[in-house]
Amino acid sequence: MRDRHFLGLVAALALACGRSAGPAPGATVGAVDTARRGPPDSLIPAGPLGAAIRRGRALLAATRDSLPAHVGNKLRCVSCHLDDGRRASGTWIGVFARYPQYRPRSAAVETLEFRVNDCFRRSMNGTGLATDGPDMRDIVAYLWFLSRDVAIAPPGPATRLAKWAAFTADTGDGGTVYGTVCAKCHGPDGGGTNVAPPVWGPASYNIGAGMTRVRTAAGFIRDNMPFDQPGTLTDQQAFDVAAYVNAHPRPDFPDKLHDWPNGDAPPDVAYPTRGAPRARSAAPVPGHLP
Repeated sequence: MRDRHFLGLVAALALACGRSAGPAPGATVGAVDTARRGPPDSLIPAGPLGAAIRRGRALLAATRDSLPAHVGNKLRCVSCHLDDGRRASGTWIGVFARYPQYRPRSAAVETLEFRVNDCFRRSMNGTGLATDGPDMRDIVAYLWFLSRDVAIAPPGPATRLAKWAAFTADTGDGGTVYGTVCAKCHGPDGGGTNVAPPVWGPASYNIGAGMTRVRTAAGFIRDNMPFDQPGTLTDQQAFDVAAYVNAHPRPDFPDKLHDWPNGDAPPDVAYPTRGAPRARSAAPVPGHLP
């Protein structure tokens, strides 16, 4: 962990929640572009470090094929983190510089390795990697590379999803939009196609994944979908589609009971926990699959 912070000390820009805080006084246009899209491949060094960075990116892009023992569905890491983690929504740029950090879901200070494995357990419905193994090392090396010129800093205030609090979901309208806009890629049964991953059912993310939160899914859909015409859905359509998708059955995540142990789960969490045992009504509760 000490080497990570040493490498990250080359920082020049501050990011909050994956978005650029704007050019600092005297910053160059190139530095601003790096903050938005990450460093160009021309900056990947030669030798073993460069090989690790490239392999880490390859693992994240072909996760199921490369790490089949750790992936329990048909998703890849880049199914949600588009453009190899360079897309603004779901960006990996700057992530390395913001860990370790405290996260309310676990009520613990998490390392980057812990966070990566949490995605394997939830979004990939699989099992975590050895934190000291070559696969985790190379994934972290790629995330480090994407944090070039990003200042080591704690995450900013969690305000990204606040705008969705005023919306009320209509799953009927969401189903209509899904059928006319989304089904061509994700399949009418949500099971995915050759061009897009499943969004519900046994081969999709499990109930413990962040994408089961309707606000999180709505933000992703609004920014990125449909893939060939991103940004063409209205906020309400994106919210309705998110609710429709997450109302369908998906794999269970038994450890979800331990989430938010301090009882401070966001209002769109679709399952009760030991810290907040009362079922929530802000989002539909999806069914569970074995």
